[in-house]
Amino acid sequence: MVYATRGLADVLLDLAADAEPEAINVVLAATPAGEFDRDLGLEPETPVLTHFYLPDAGSSVTAVFGVDLGTPAGRGRARFVTHPQGKLELTERDDLAAVVLVAVPPWDDRSLAAFDRSGARLELSLLDAEPPRESLA
Repeated sequence: MVYATRGLADVLLDLAADAEPEAINVVLAATPAGEFDRDLGLEPETPVLTHFYLPDAGSSVTAVFGVDLGTPAGRGRARFVTHPQGKLELTERDDLAAVVLVAVPPWDDRSLAAFDRSGARLELSLLDAEPPRESLA
């Protein structure tokens, strides 16, 4: 089972619709369920996908040195990719991660699915929950 916030799914699907006909590939990050302000009914250590990192962040350094500075260390074990003209499945051309969310038109909940790195479909549960607020110390 893969858990994600409804807000994250909505934003990702909006990004996909805006980018069409171009494909997008975004790094996702999770927050442990125990860090939410309310009980989600999950084990506290269960990862819930809550954030994404803009694909252009740190791209100039990545292009020159091959180091991804757009994703904080220890984050980004999941990805969101789109197939504007493709099928709702993981392909050999997709960047792999432990979990990959794939979306296709018409960019709604029924056209969003989760897969493991081998391409097996995973159950996706969208939670109506807000991630904890973060601030710079």
